[in-house]
Amino acid sequence: MPVQTPGRTPGRTTGRTPGQEPVHVSRPAVVLPPYEVELDEILADIRTHHADHPQLRRILRIVGRTGVRSRHFTRPLDQVGQPEPIAERNSRTFADVCELGERAARTVLAEQDVEPGRIDCVVTSHSTGFAIPGLDVHLMNALRLRPDVRHIPVTQLGCAGGALALVRAVDHVRAHPGSLVLLVVAEALSTVYQHSDDSVEAMIYKVLFGDSGGAVLVGDAPLGPGLAVQDTWEYTLPDSTERYRLRVDGLGQHFDSTTEALKSMGELVSPLLEWYRRSGRDTPDFWVAHTGGPRILNDLEEGVGCDRKLLQHSWDSLRERGNLGGVAVLDVLDRLHADPPAPDASGVLIGLGPGFTAAACRAVWRTG
Repeated sequence: MPVQTPGRTPGRTTGRTPGQEPVHVSRPAVVLPPYEVELDEILADIRTHHADHPQLRRILRIVGRTGVRSRHFTRPLDQVGQPEPIAERNSRTFADVCELGERAARTVLAEQDVEPGRIDCVVTSHSTGFAIPGLDVHLMNALRLRPDVRHIPVTQLGCAGGALALVRAVDHVRAHPGSLVLLVVAEALSTVYQHSDDSVEAMIYKVLFGDSGGAVLVGDAPLGPGLAVQDTWEYTLPDSTERYRLRVDGLGQHFDSTTEALKSMGELVSPLLEWYRRSGRDTPDFWVAHTGGPRILNDLEEGVGCDRKLLQHSWDSLRERGNLGGVAVLDVLDRLHADPPAPDASGVLIGLGPGFTAAACRAVWRTG
């Protein structure tokens, strides 16, 4: 477990100062690409392209237990896995990220009846599709945001990107009262679906990952029913950089992990609960938890001692859409809006990613 500095609570926390009001988060808009791919299709694809793999039967058994039944890709399955030079794959991937992010942004602006000119800051996150300038500048041009809009690109965070981008949006609203932030996350994780990767872990990610885009508005005035963020938290497990990592070669991006990765959630539970309990409450009334996979959710459930129904939205998102990377917490949050907790219930939104890094918000549920 991480070493704690005497007298200090682990993890960075913004906290609340006396009289400081919470920061409000709108209902998310989550968009999906057109190609829905079922589990049986991926299992068949693995059998076809890895027929001689010495662990094929074990692989099929393991990936069939991920709990993911379907996911959406930006391209048909028979195209996704085809080899192509990194320049072509990267260009295509970034174009897909921009399309998903722009569509999510336009959707949330329309649903909240907000004109682009009202946006004061745009916070973005994507880890797939390397580009300079990135998604933030693309959105400023595509949406015709004001030239003086502040932009905060949050990159290289993978699955933690959505939650940490929300923490940065909250930070911005705290620093600039009255501002309205557009937060956009998009990932084309299918870019790591490559037939050249044949480790057991790579096969799991073929089944686990899905593509999507998500967006929310964040401000210090209510944005309809939803989260009112009271505190934020960031925590990185020391010496854990090799547990999850993105590798790049001539064919593009590849996602690798080690067996040490499996214990990461268990190691985070203690500092997570210590931070939450500083609020004077014992355990959260609701969770908006990253859908990293069955092990992540099982370890969170066991570690905090919560009823499985409190993580049901995360389990449903994982089953129906797979691990959406940074967008996952927005998809789970959208499901919470469809089945909301009691007014003033206290809960946690948490994202997890390579590093091994966690970002979280403690919030109460407001009805308007």
